[in-house]
Formats: sequence, structure tokens, C-alpha cells
Amino acid sequence: MTAVLHDILRAARPRVTGRVTRALGVGIEVSGLDVAVGEAVEVMGDQGPILAEVVALDGDAARCLPVSDLRGVRRGAVVASTGGPLRVPVGAGLIGRVVDALGRPIDGGPELTDVTWETSDGTPPPAMTRDRIDTQLGLGIRAIDTLVPCGRGQRMGIFAGSGVGKSSLLSMMVRGTEAPVCVLALVGERGREVREFVEHDLGPEGLARAVVVVATSDEPALVRLHAAFTATRIAEWFRDQGQDVLLCMDSVTRVAMAQREVGLAAGEPPATRGYPPSVFGLLPRLLERAGTSHTGSITGLYTVLVEGDDMNDPVADSVRSILDGHIVLDRRLATSGHFPCIDVLESVSRTTRALTDGPQRAAVSSLRQLLAARRDAKDLVEIGAYVAGSNPLVDRALQFSAPIDLFLRQDLDDIADLGQSWSALHQLAGAL
Repeated sequence: MTAVLHDILRAARPRVTGRVTRALGVGIEVSGLDVAVGEAVEVMGDQGPILAEVVALDGDAARCLPVSDLRGVRRGAVVASTGGPLRVPVGAGLIGRVVDALGRPIDGGPELTDVTWETSDGTPPPAMTRDRIDTQLGLGIRAIDTLVPCGRGQRMGIFAGSGVGKSSLLSMMVRGTEAPVCVLALVGERGREVREFVEHDLGPEGLARAVVVVATSDEPALVRLHAAFTATRIAEWFRDQGQDVLLCMDSVTRVAMAQREVGLAAGEPPATRGYPPSVFGLLPRLLERAGTSHTGSITGLYTVLVEGDDMNDPVADSVRSILDGHIVLDRRLATSGHFPCIDVLESVSRTTRALTDGPQRAAVSSLRQLLAARRDAKDLVEIGAYVAGSNPLVDRALQFSAPIDLFLRQDLDDIADLGQSWSALHQLAGAL
């Protein structure tokens, strides 16, 4: 009733318009409107109305960024406020659908039903109301479920360079997870890959319990930015209904890049590697919205595209400090045909102790020790300088190298049950 009354009152207000005074780069300046930051406005262009959002105020001018191309917008074009921020659909009717950043279907299916329209803004659950993370969520990947376990409500980052297999890994998780609902945000993806990912990597089985939010790389920065918040708001709605939701975002780096464009267009000064300060304020506001609450949980998996495989670039470093763990993908493993190319020794889950028992931790520790020993002796072994018997740990690592690699490797279509993964690790650890 409150939302309906709000819409009625908004429609009854007198229509006040402003004018476009300047168009520069990807944004426009509007004068004559009393608007707030975050409010949506409608710009009349030669080809019809264009939606835009107020991102900054400077004197009596409002700087706005569009959600579509500015072509056809003239100086003096009429601009009207919509009376509030952009709204997106949430609800059970989104299951199995592919939508754009504003929640509009792009899969050729029927109009959305069983949804309500709300703003994409949200607040993280208060710190003292969050349930502790103490239940493991199976993701269907042996190397992750055992060596880097993820709990319900945990937030994990997947760090890798381009072309290493982040999207394929996400598709395996969506198909193999125990979570009943998955929300997948594809931010800044190549247009060619979207349909291939939905139909091939995700498949009908994965899509049947998923919502896919898409903003391709050619869309305006504001649209790419909204895709992340729309997906998070959809996940929050399912969590508020008592569901355990898996939220996957590919990639949070492109969200940061979109915010960089928005911030620079709004007049912010560039700082670290050209990123304005608002980027590093936005990341915790977005990532902290995932997690547990008193009703349900959102388990967040965020891919981080590291520039030049530099794991310490500003965005990667900031995201790693916020999340509850990170999974590192290694390009050398990928080029050698090792899939999933997870660098187990560089990957960490901050909730491992709460999710595992003593025998499980002992098995993990045993395997990690052998992996570390093999890594440290790798150069000596390759040049033939290692003498068998000089280090018993290295000898065991080399002896059991084949079964260890067999355990860590997994085909894209091979989904591993959580119980079977732990049994396989215990069996392997017993033989080591």
C-alpha cells in the first residue's frame, strides 16, 4: 500500500522540467531542475526519451549519465524528473530468466509476472544481527570444497587474469551448488559470450534455478554499474524470503572500472592508477550486502580480473581485504591443461576452522604440505639436480604426484558431491 500511495502522489505532482545546457563525453548537464543525487530523469532526444541518472550537483546544474546512447540529444532539450530513482523487478518470477541491468527481459520470453518493482539500493545487515558462518555450502568442485571450503553466507573472490577460466569455473559452481537459488551477474562481458555462457556453460539445468543479469561491455558505464546492484537486490529479496542464495558476479573489477568512468564524468579527481576515491568507497558498500541475516543467506562469489596477472593491483588488493577468502587461478596451470587451474597454496578460506572438523583439517594439512614441498623442489627436479632420498617430504610428493593431480583436476561437466569429495580426500590422505 505504501508503494502504491507513493506512486500516486508522485504522479499527482506538477511536472517541472529543466533544460540540457551541456553535453560532454558520456554525460550531460541539466539546469532548472530540483533533483537529488541518484534520481532518474527523462531527457527528450530526437529519437524519443532517454533515461539518465543524476550523479553529481554543481551549483544549479545537475550532472547526469544516461542508460543509453546520447545520440540525438541537443542543447536546450527538455528534461523532466521521474520523481525517484530507477526501479528494478524482484520476485520469484525472475527464476529462469535473463534480464538486463534494469530488469527488462532479454531472453525473448514473456513479460515478467509475479514481481514487484523496487529500488536497487540496499543496506547490509547490521553486524550484530548476522548469523555466524558455520555450515559448509557445497559448490561441486573437489579442490574448493575440501581445500578452500566455502560456508553459507561467506564471500569469496576468484582472482585471475583474462582467459584463465573464471567464467567456466562460475558455471560449474552454479550447476553444482547446493543453494536452491542462484543469481548471476555478467558485468562488462563480451556480447558474443553471453548466449554461449547461458546456453552452453550454464545450460538448462543451471538456468532452471538461476536469474542472470547481463550488461555487456558496449553498454554505458552507468548500466554496467547498475547490473551489479540489480543482481544484489534480487539476491536480497530471495534471502529475505528465507532462502540460501548463491550470488555470482563476473567481474567486480569491471564494476570498479564502470564506477571509475562515472566518478571521472562527475568531476572526481583520479587517484590510484586513475581510480577516483568513490571506487574504494563503493566496493565495501556492494560486497558487504552479501552475507548472513536472521532470515537467510547470500553466499557471494566475485571474480576479480587482475591486470597483467598482478595480484596486488589496487582493486584486487581492496577486494581481498573485504572478502572472507580468495581463490587464485594460475595461468601456468591453465596453459598446461590443468582444469580447474586453482593454485591451492595461494588460495585461502577465512572460515575453514568453523566449517571443518579435526580429521578434515588433518587431511587438508597433509595434502598442502606435499603440494608445498613439490613446489619448492620444482626447479631442482626439472634440471635434474634433485637427488632422491635427500628430502623425504619431497620424495613422497613426487611419488604421489599423479594421484594428487587426479584429485585436483575435474572436468567441466563433472560435478562432485560434497560428501564424496571429502571421502576422496580422506582416502588420498590415508595413502600419502
